[in-house]
Amino acid sequence: MESAKSYRISTLITEIIMILLALVFLVPFYFLFVNSVKTFGDLLTNAASWPQAFEWGNYQRAWEITNFPKVLTNSLIVTVISNLLLVLISSMTAYRMVRHNTRFNRVLFTLFVAAMVIPFQSIMIPLVKVTSTVGIMNSHWGLIICYLGFGVPMSVFLFHGFVKSVPVEIEEAARVDGSNAYGVFFRIVYPLMRPMYVTIIILNTLWIWNDYLLPSIVLQDAELHTIPIATYAFFGQYTKQWDLALPALVLGITPIILFFLLMQKHIIQGITAGSVKG
Repeated sequence: MESAKSYRISTLITEIIMILLALVFLVPFYFLFVNSVKTFGDLLTNAASWPQAFEWGNYQRAWEITNFPKVLTNSLIVTVISNLLLVLISSMTAYRMVRHNTRFNRVLFTLFVAAMVIPFQSIMIPLVKVTSTVGIMNSHWGLIICYLGFGVPMSVFLFHGFVKSVPVEIEEAARVDGSNAYGVFFRIVYPLMRPMYVTIIILNTLWIWNDYLLPSIVLQDAELHTIPIATYAFFGQYTKQWDLALPALVLGITPIILFFLLMQKHIIQGITAGSVKG
């Protein structure tokens, strides 16, 4: 009886702590939304107060100034194509490394892991020179290629751990039935990777969608801008249009929040599945 009472008390304390932590994380969203429907003067007077009048026209002006349908399309193009290529290339690379455990593949995997710790700021200038030299500067494909270079190491690392949990016997049975190497991978192994490639898509989508620095370096043409670059247009050298920037931020983060809420259950499932074997 005493143990049951202690358990209920500890459970209640845990729930209270979790609710408080949730509120702490939700506070920035409150400030973002509440201030996005204020006038500029009301916003500067008291940013924490409830709006005296809801200025929904802020959203219309932000939509028109940023040309939101265009920048949304650009962000979707870059994010979707980058994810598809990252998943395909990384899964095939990791599968080859695990199933052909040669010295070369072990060294190559070590290099992939080492590349994960290189800070982006240390290679910005060489990146600009390389992209300009090969002629991929100021294009969506150039940006996508850069994302492949920065995203493949982590994706290969995660896929590498997951492939180890796939039984080799399944592949051997498929080969006995006459399937070639590509048939074994795409018909047998690739479907089994679903928890991991969903996890990688979620993580890379959150990164690519919200990234500002790399698109700002590669994309100069306004017609190619993604949502983070378009939002930065409200921040000038002498003025900051918070009454328009905040609605633009709300418009920009809404698709990614909905995507994350729909897909978040797969993250723990995929990471746990990838850690079944060493």
